[in-house]
Amino acid sequence: MPVSLQDQLKKSGLIDDKKAKQLKRAKHKQEKHARKSKNPAVDQHKLELDREKSEKIAKDRQLNLEKNKQAEKNALAAQIKQLIEMNIVAKDGDQKFSFTDANVIKHIYVSQTQVDQLSRGTLAVVKQKVTQKQGQENSYVLVPMGVAKKIEQRDAKVVVSKAQENAVSEDDDPYADFQIPDDLTW
Repeated sequence: MPVSLQDQLKKSGLIDDKKAKQLKRAKHKQEKHARKSKNPAVDQHKLELDREKSEKIAKDRQLNLEKNKQAEKNALAAQIKQLIEMNIVAKDGDQKFSFTDANVIKHIYVSQTQVDQLSRGTLAVVKQKVTQKQGQENSYVLVPMGVAKKIEQRDAKVVVSKAQENAVSEDDDPYADFQIPDDLTW
């Protein structure tokens, strides 16, 4: 026959008969009071466990949200990388094309036709991240404007240079009478 905890405590000498009877009466009184008032006795330990469980659930939700955001970010970066790699236009030529990236003037060397396409808006310059042993570096490549618009929808910071559409029509152009020199570069 199993021995109750109260009997075990009596045998070990931790409590005596008087203290055991007092605890039994207090417990009985608490149960009787709970039955009369129709409010069960509040178990502090149970409340503490419930609170800890709800905190853990909230913490787990927050961690899952952060993981999902990071996964979405990685997926967008992979999509951008794939779009760039599949639609890259080979840079060839010795004509220097200048553009700004984060308020720093950068240069790439392209052919004259590519300069014309860049100025007309059929090509755009995008930033391609290259991972090397020392760290990440940026490389600048040419892609068609349609691809640049798709990349811009995913991350606008990747598209570095694209031709601006002129809102001024030919009739309202105040510089229409002036010719632009053929050899003008900046």
